[in-house]
Amino acid sequence: MKSTGGWMSSIGLKPGILVALLAGTAELAGGLLFALGLWLVVAAVLVVLTMLGAIAAVHWRHGYWVRQNGVEYNIILIAITVGLALAGPGDYAVG
Repeated sequence: MKSTGGWMSSIGLKPGILVALLAGTAELAGGLLFALGLWLVVAAVLVVLTMLGAIAAVHWRHGYWVRQNGVEYNIILIAITVGLALAGPGDYAVG
């Protein structure tokens, strides 16, 4: 957490440790809820907001292509997340 917080501070996201904790918690909670099929809309919002934050803080200035650290991968993750959330939880979902 300390090194991630330091990196977040170095790119201007302060306080870095708090931002790292919030981003990590949102990604973990959103991913787990999404995988379990629980509160799918909440899970999708957590994942999408985390990716939008990553785009705004890091990837936007690098352009589109992931090879240049651009937004391509983040946009794909957002599209997949929204698509699966709109499809709804499947038969094997916990909730």
